[in-house]
Amino acid sequence: MARYVLLGLALLASAAVYLLPNLGAKWEFVLALRATRLAGLVLVGIAIAVATVLFQTVARNRILTPQIMGLDALFIFLQTALVAGLGPIGFAALSSQARFGLEVALLIGAALLLFGTLLGRGAQDVPRMILTGVILGVLFRSLSGFLARVMDPNAFVIVQAEVAASFSRVNAGLLPVAALATLAVVGLALWLAPRLDVLALGRPAAVSLGLAHDRLVLIVLALVAVLVAVATALVGPLSFLGLLVAALARPFAGTDRHLPVLISAMMLAALMLVAGQTLFERALGQQSTLPAVVEFAGGLVFLFLLLRGRIR
Repeated sequence: MARYVLLGLALLASAAVYLLPNLGAKWEFVLALRATRLAGLVLVGIAIAVATVLFQTVARNRILTPQIMGLDALFIFLQTALVAGLGPIGFAALSSQARFGLEVALLIGAALLLFGTLLGRGAQDVPRMILTGVILGVLFRSLSGFLARVMDPNAFVIVQAEVAASFSRVNAGLLPVAALATLAVVGLALWLAPRLDVLALGRPAAVSLGLAHDRLVLIVLALVAVLVAVATALVGPLSFLGLLVAALARPFAGTDRHLPVLISAMMLAALMLVAGQTLFERALGQQSTLPAVVEFAGGLVFLFLLLRGRIR
């Protein structure tokens, strides 16, 4: 318990350091802007952390993340197609609420279609689902690359800005809906934690213990789809953040039980993003971007886990 208290205090301290210094004369505007970004940081960290832990439980593999299913590539293709189809002026005229709703609906729909179609005959076919997701990701990236080559250079600049993950473009108007969806899914995941412990034992053991294995797998994948869709539509794709916090959460929790692991992953992800953003804005003058550094660190963790052979 003490470690969670210390982690919570560290998160509160990081949030205070991010929010309060150097507010200036227009402190109300600055504080509101920082509070919006802070809420986005915490919300995205929680969503990606929970989604990754859940997906690794279903896949029974600790080096996989939900992004391997091609949802990030689908997001990039959607942005590219919107800019190519509407043009820069039409894309700029599209409201942020409409874009957010379209992106979330399409990402969730594509994920559920993939999960439901490939797992319709039983959740034991998870490897085939993952392989199909990888192939679809390659397809969407290829289509995005083709559209980028034939579109106007000015439109391509807009695409590059839209597909890069950025916490500076968090929209305050989208936060209530995103927070409601995320917190509802996270609450359900925490409630399912004891069943997830049984699910992690594998299908034969879980079925022998009376767990409705296939149905629970589909439910968990649906929760993963919602969390990834909301986080990606809010700030853009973050491929390795989940892998990084999931790898740290289990040693921090000191157990493989899902309730403490999920709580640890959420707190670590929020702390990592808030402290990292504070460091970049206050100490480094935004000479780099937090998503780029997180992706680099996550890639190193991926290689470390791969070399250590920590595959379940």
